[in-house]
Amino acid sequence: MDSTTLRAAQSGLKDLYRAKPDAALIRLRAEGSIDDPENLSCSVQTGRALAIAGLHPSSGGDGSLVCSGDMLLQALVACAGVTLRAVATNSDIAIRGGRISAEGDLDFRGTLGVDREAPVGFKTIRLRFDLEGDIDSATLERLQRQTERYCVVYQTLACGVPVETAFAVQT
Repeated sequence: MDSTTLRAAQSGLKDLYRAKPDAALIRLRAEGSIDDPENLSCSVQTGRALAIAGLHPSSGGDGSLVCSGDMLLQALVACAGVTLRAVATNSDIAIRGGRISAEGDLDFRGTLGVDREAPVGFKTIRLRFDLEGDIDSATLERLQRQTERYCVVYQTLACGVPVETAFAVQT
């Protein structure tokens, strides 16, 4: 997709959202199933495939199921990659290719309740872009700033959002 096509695809949406801000508000959903009593797992339909998440080996899993922490990092990489491509395309920045990687540090003492002072969850996450193209430092800085600004998953992790839980029992 080139910048003209992208701008045309987004132009009507931008006009709509300016005129009717409520039209921009959507709700995404994900559902999981915990029906398999033999495995400590949760099956999640990703839209393209079924992902069965289980315990990481550092918390007692055998490594045969996907790790939800890995899935979080994968979501970050996917969102950052799509956002980077959209920003570059919209700004006519020629990127020939590249790789995006994310890594995060966990302390499983918190997850396993070994140390109440140890955090549960990622302590740090590092997101790296190794790009191919003739991109000067000022353009690269602008690309980084805009990718961080418009990446939904990055902004959610970096800024945090309230998360509500609700439990119910069906008999």
